[in-house]
Amino acid sequence: MFNRFIASLALFFTLVGCATHNTISDNQDSRLMLKGHDPVAYHTLGKPVPGQASIKAEYEGVTYRFMNEENRKRFSQTPDQYKPQYNGFCSNGMVYAIPLGGNHDNFRVINGRLFMFGGESSKKYFEMDLERNMKLADGYWNDEVKGGSARLQAWRRLAFKVPHYKTNRELAAEYEARQEIGRAHV
Repeated sequence: MFNRFIASLALFFTLVGCATHNTISDNQDSRLMLKGHDPVAYHTLGKPVPGQASIKAEYEGVTYRFMNEENRKRFSQTPDQYKPQYNGFCSNGMVYAIPLGGNHDNFRVINGRLFMFGGESSKKYFEMDLERNMKLADGYWNDEVKGGSARLQAWRRLAFKVPHYKTNRELAAEYEARQEIGRAHV
């Protein structure tokens, strides 16, 4: 009984300290954002560009890498303009208050904001109703997720789903139905 209590307590403290950013560990950078890709390049070049390990900046306790010194300076002047929304977690997941995923090569810049996605399907589903999904994701980020343990939040919302939750199968069916309607009107 005592061992189970100690194990539960250890698990709790491990999870409470879990990342609030979607980072990886890479050599000397233990909390590297965007898998080392330059956040400014998404805005200026419209594509993911690997940053150099020698050109980097720290912001909110995580490391960003840059392709050149000019991009590092731009980021350092206005980091909130360039950092990914929802600290790099999948934007479609945030519609359901689930901070998971987020891949450096699945993204979209919308109104100057960088949104990351776990895959092409997540991106398509988010784009089906941009205004609604951005509003939901922003609300859940600010009210439930921001500043907390991403793992605990994900587990909580996987167990206790938001009222509008849709499975990947349901989202795929909705996407396909919208495509059919679009093809019928052409």
